[in-house]
Amino acid sequence: MADDLARHARDEDDEGMPARAAWMHFVGGMTHAEVGKRLHVPGFKVQRLIAQATREGMVQVFVNSPIAGCARLEQALSNAFGLEECIVAPDIGEAALVPVSLAAAGAQYLLRILQSGAHRVIGLGHGRTLTDIVERLPRLHVPETSFVALLGGLTTSFSADPFDVIHRISDRTKAAGFFLPVPFFANSSADREVLLSQLGVVRVQALALEATLLLVGIGTTNPDGFLARNGSLQADDLVELKRLRARGEILTYFHDAQGRPIRTEISSRAVTLPYEDLAGRNIVAAAGGADKVDAIRSILRSGLLKGLITDEATAAALLGPAVPERQAAGMRTAQTRRAGQGRAAAAKPRRRGVAARPDGSPP
Repeated sequence: MADDLARHARDEDDEGMPARAAWMHFVGGMTHAEVGKRLHVPGFKVQRLIAQATREGMVQVFVNSPIAGCARLEQALSNAFGLEECIVAPDIGEAALVPVSLAAAGAQYLLRILQSGAHRVIGLGHGRTLTDIVERLPRLHVPETSFVALLGGLTTSFSADPFDVIHRISDRTKAAGFFLPVPFFANSSADREVLLSQLGVVRVQALALEATLLLVGIGTTNPDGFLARNGSLQADDLVELKRLRARGEILTYFHDAQGRPIRTEISSRAVTLPYEDLAGRNIVAAAGGADKVDAIRSILRSGLLKGLITDEATAAALLGPAVPERQAAGMRTAQTRRAGQGRAAAAKPRRRGVAARPDGSPP
């Protein structure tokens, strides 16, 4: 029987062997030596096969037991910023591993959402974090769900966005994916209107308006941020954003430290949903890392988010020195948690924290 299994395994394609080795090791509990004996391959090849299976997303590990420290941070963030859902990934102990922990937590959330079947259309942003989340998502079959891009899928040089998630998630879930074959930013606001008037783009945008969940990233205005690194933001754009004191970006819309939207020429060229169409939507952002604390706080204060997926260290930082500012703009159900410092809960809110679009229109 073992010989038949080994012969069958050798006859499988390149994907079959790694999957079989991984199954024997992780599910069957076999050692590398036992797997090698069963498949008639040397131990070093077993290691390579299992590593390949893990690298290609055939192996996914989820830890379902809640961690008390993370649970407390989730509750504190939800109370402070009026979130309906908050997920805090455990701290692994090294800053370089924050994306790993964040991606695992995001993939677990997305898997739960897809298995529930609660959303027929899900809108997706772009970026490294969302790409990592999708890469950690196990392969599953959800033909009833459709994914739609919320941003253009081309860089300013018209090369494909290396962090586009629509094609990746469609491949993993066998679900329909709707891509926007236009740049992140048009050359001008007039060009943007031309792009948005194209029949295919109109249809994708209409589908995006039907989405009952928008899963997005949060960007910074730093030179190493996603939009700067992919060439969408040029050096003079970054200088202008710094002059305007922009802190956080969501779907190419920038906000200041208090969460107020900033009117920019840059955003007027963005090929995405109009800013006013974001209000009241079920938007969940995934973001973390020390370099993104200010950006995340900015977007939290905007009042746009209903959910946040972040890491333990970032969550603690968000609730640290900025605690007295929690009543800032856009917090839908903000609560004062520093009453013991002499602030009455009924104190008059500060006007500078009120989130309002300039002239009542999108930035």
